Amino acid sequence: MPHSWDADSPQLHDNLQRVLLRIEVEARNRDAWNSNSLRQWHIEVMRNLDAPDATIGKFRGEPGLETSEVRIGVHHGVTAAKVGVALTEFNATLHSVLSRLDQIITISDLNADQLAAVLDVCAWAHSEWVRIHPFANGNGRTARLLANGIAMRFGLPPFLRLRPRPNDKYGEACEAAMHYNWIPTARLFAEMLKRTLGK
Repeated sequence: MPHSWDADSPQLHDNLQRVLLRIEVEARNRDAWNSNSLRQWHIEVMRNLDAPDATIGKFRGEPGLETSEVRIGVHHGVTAAKVGVALTEFNATLHSVLSRLDQIITISDLNADQLAAVLDVCAWAHSEWVRIHPFANGNGRTARLLANGIAMRFGLPPFLRLRPRPNDKYGEACEAAMHYNWIPTARLFAEMLKRTLGK
C-alpha cells in the first residue's frame, strides 16, 4: 500500500532525491523553467504515494479543481479562479529574472552582489509559489525544489532541506510571503546557505 503523500516515507525521500538530481542537470544546462516544469516535478514527487489522482500535477482552477481553495494557517492562497492568471505572471517574471541573471553570471564563483541577487530570486520564487499555492497539496516541497534549483543554476549547493520541512523561522517567512513580503525568506535563505557552506 502506498504511503501518504505527506508522510516522511522512504518513497517520498527517494522521489525528492530523484527529482532534485534531475533539477541539478536542468540547472547546469540553464533550462527554461516555468509552472509547467514545476507541474512535472510535482507529478514525479507524488509517484507511488497515496494522493488523490485528481490533484497530482493539476493546478487549482483546472478541471476537477475549479472550486479547490486552500489555506495556509489563517491565510488563504490565491483563489482557484485566479491561479491561472497568477501563474502566467509568475512565469513571465521568473523567465525575465533568470534570463537576466544567466547573462550577468557566467561563472559559479559569485561576488557578493551576485550572491545576493541569486538569493533574492530564490526567495522571491519560493515565496510567490507559496503565496499562490497552485496545487491542492505539496506546494512547499515544490517551492523548496525550485529555490534549490535556482541556487544550483548559479553554482551554489542545494541549501534548503526538502523534508522534513525546515524549522528555524521558515513558517514565519512563509506567512510573510502570503502578504507579498519575501524579504524574511531572503534573510533566512542567506543564513541557511551560510550553514550549508560552513561559514
